[in-house]
Amino acid sequence: MDDRLQFALVIGRAGVEAGGANAFAYFHVEDESSFSLVDSKATAPGARKGVSGFSRGRGTPRVGGPGGRGGGGGGRWGNQGTRGRRGGASMGRGGWRDWEKVNRSRESSVPIQPDWTMLEEIDFPRLSKLRLEVDLEEPKTVGTFGQVFAYDRTFDRITPKTERPLQILDRVRYNTTTSDDPIIQDLASKGTAKAYATDTILSWLMCCTRSVYPWDVIITHEGGKVFFDKRDGGPFDFITVNENAADPPMETDKEKDSINSPGSLSLEATFIDQHFSFQAVDEKNSIKFNRPNPFTSPEDREPLASCGYRYRIFDLGIDEDDDFTIAVRTQVEAFLPAATPKGPAQLVTLRSLNEFDSKAPGSGGAPEWRAKLDTQRGAVVATEMKNNGFKLSKYAVQSVLAGADVVKIGYVSRVNPRENSRHATLTTATMRPSDFIAQLTVSVSNGWGIVRMITDKILKMPEGRYLLIKDPNKAIIRLYSIPATAFMGEEEADIPEEDEAAE
Repeated sequence: MDDRLQFALVIGRAGVEAGGANAFAYFHVEDESSFSLVDSKATAPGARKGVSGFSRGRGTPRVGGPGGRGGGGGGRWGNQGTRGRRGGASMGRGGWRDWEKVNRSRESSVPIQPDWTMLEEIDFPRLSKLRLEVDLEEPKTVGTFGQVFAYDRTFDRITPKTERPLQILDRVRYNTTTSDDPIIQDLASKGTAKAYATDTILSWLMCCTRSVYPWDVIITHEGGKVFFDKRDGGPFDFITVNENAADPPMETDKEKDSINSPGSLSLEATFIDQHFSFQAVDEKNSIKFNRPNPFTSPEDREPLASCGYRYRIFDLGIDEDDDFTIAVRTQVEAFLPAATPKGPAQLVTLRSLNEFDSKAPGSGGAPEWRAKLDTQRGAVVATEMKNNGFKLSKYAVQSVLAGADVVKIGYVSRVNPRENSRHATLTTATMRPSDFIAQLTVSVSNGWGIVRMITDKILKMPEGRYLLIKDPNKAIIRLYSIPATAFMGEEEADIPEEDEAAE
């Protein structure tokens, strides 16, 4: 990896061995046409904030330290430093380092421990048959926080011939896991909903049948409520590149430091997505939501990125008598000023796609953007939908969950295909979230069915902690029961070792 990027990020990823398990089948007491799982055949068994960011010389992240129920602490999409514990930029122990190694299988996103008990498993074809119709027009917004800047409309006029260099801006955006979110904690204490999640986690679950690489979600059943959490520094903190390509990026032992390896590309894509959203706004024009950012304090001096948090309640009840809601923290990154003085502003989500090298292995047959974006944009879009279907589906679902009016996607490419430290925005695309969903043929009702099924399954189990994990090499998810202390205290466990080494 090009050391000029200073990408010192921590990713924790050891193979999964399937033990005996019951079928991960879902049945509801009442026969409702609005929620069903066709084919119920048995399947063979097979709060404390942390920081996660890019190294720009500002502090050390908490990695897997005590984080309440989530065990991961909060993350900030800023330019904070990290000592690279558990692997750093070399991708650490497993999964992401070994994506698509020649003649090797991918490793699990997290090592399966001997004291974990595998409870159930279900394959993607059966997940894809779940359906739950949810009214997306009437979710209840229970709180808005933060501040968003106006979208910089000059980005709409950028073309490959007038490309704009990607600027490295010193901004902070918090990416706190569900259980460490003080607003979620307050909502849970009031019994606002039965389930709690962030839009990142929820969209991942709703689109999970399109995923290829391994991932995992920590699920806590406590007090009759269910909390979905990410591990700090885990797959949910990073963006993949060409995950759905027929020949995705590969990493061999000889090329483990290649800038085009899956791990390096993931760090690069995350870096680009972050800074594109920082740059594509006009900080002179802003809208403040009802309450200030819930993750910052008066002592914090870092400039905050444009970000508005909207806490929304979705009704997942099957009928009027089924009181089942989920509270979700969603976010938007910008707004479009109203066309008239009395008109409402439009909320915007900012996302990016990135080109690395159209001639490199793993490019997925992508056309060269600088040559084709003006004349054959349809071919570029079609290739991205094929190679990055999972990522784009999550983008679309996140926008719908947030109630955004517009999605802006920047096409960002390397200035030189052979080095990954300089980038430029070539153009942007604008679309409505509903159109985006339709173009990607994402079934939102299937996504809600998956979320409801998993939540119901957890609520029927004893209170405790569980781990939902995607098999690294098969289209299967597995549910494990894990100890209450799993993923807690890892940083504290590391500190004595560092001190001892220093001595």
